[in-house]
Amino acid sequence: MPIVPIIMGSKSDLAHAQAIADQLASFGIISELRVASAHKAVRYLLDLLAAYESDGRPKVYITVAGRSNALSGLVDANVSAPVIACPPYGDRFGGADLFSSLRMPSGVAPAVVLEPAGAALLAAKILGLADPALAARLVAAQQAATAQLIGDDKAFA
Repeated sequence: MPIVPIIMGSKSDLAHAQAIADQLASFGIISELRVASAHKAVRYLLDLLAAYESDGRPKVYITVAGRSNALSGLVDANVSAPVIACPPYGDRFGGADLFSSLRMPSGVAPAVVLEPAGAALLAAKILGLADPALAARLVAAQQAATAQLIGDDKAFA
């Protein structure tokens, strides 16, 4: 059974991370919420990652950290599975804090998805590559969304 560890930089990221977890649950994907700062608890984070890496389940990591997002780069540099950075947007810095998620050193390549539902969808699509049942659920969800859109349009025709 695949798993998506959702690693927050701090507990203040919980609402954003929970939105991701809720969307993953709607696809039938197990997730775990964790808190581990790349700045304040790097050894703890590395131990956490080692435990996940030794677990044989298919996985995609999602990191949720704002301001100076070292978390996503550190996670990506230390795991073999895909990493999706989903930083919470804050008006406090006028969006400038997102740059730390977009610019990474060479050899470090987390995907960046700003919307929690989009991060969950990307994780589900990645995991669906090796899970035909999950892939079928995703196709069904996309077909339902398309049918809803067409139905909405017909109300105006």
